[in-house]
Amino acid sequence: MTSSTAPAPKAPASPRRGLYISVALAVLVLAGIAVDTTVVHIGSDQDVRAQAFSPDSYGESEFPRIQSIVKDKAVDAVTLAPAVLADKKAAAETYGTPASTGAIMFVTARGKVLDGKSGVYKLLVEGVPEEITLRVQTGPAINGTDLRDAPGDIAFGQFKNQIEYQDAGSGINRAMKAAVLDGLDLSDLTGKTIEVTGTFRLINPKNWMITPVELKVE
Repeated sequence: MTSSTAPAPKAPASPRRGLYISVALAVLVLAGIAVDTTVVHIGSDQDVRAQAFSPDSYGESEFPRIQSIVKDKAVDAVTLAPAVLADKKAAAETYGTPASTGAIMFVTARGKVLDGKSGVYKLLVEGVPEEITLRVQTGPAINGTDLRDAPGDIAFGQFKNQIEYQDAGSGINRAMKAAVLDGLDLSDLTGKTIEVTGTFRLINPKNWMITPVELKVE
């Protein structure tokens, strides 16, 4: 009669072995995370890009440059008016900045303020043909994207989407209002003489809506 010998039981795995394996796996995971991680220092260019887009910060940064461009390119309304009436396209090419809807024109004018409504005033300028209605918007709401489009180098592709692109224009308008208009008494300009430098979008040659970058009330 043969007797079978039962296999000797295996020794239990060392607890230390399992610990070493866990530590090794953790090291591998951390190494993988480190490879895909970029350290961003506070205040660096990468930190600024990581922040959410701020229309007001953008406007405050861009408006001084835009103001300088508009003032440098501004043409006296008495000179610009007949050119616009005679040949809209030629006037736009000579005096304006191309834009998706009507060229952005640069103008300076001094005249008497006529009636106004909701912060938009008509302006009577000696030497400008009567067929042209010249208006100036003074707020409280500043509408349009004329200031944003004035330099010709602020493009949709620089922004995440259409909302940011539109908000950039609003931020510039608010920066202009804070820098140019908020220190003036604009409650009733009717009958007063003003000198304005600004932009308007050339769609209808006989209808100018000026967004100011500089405004003086006499």
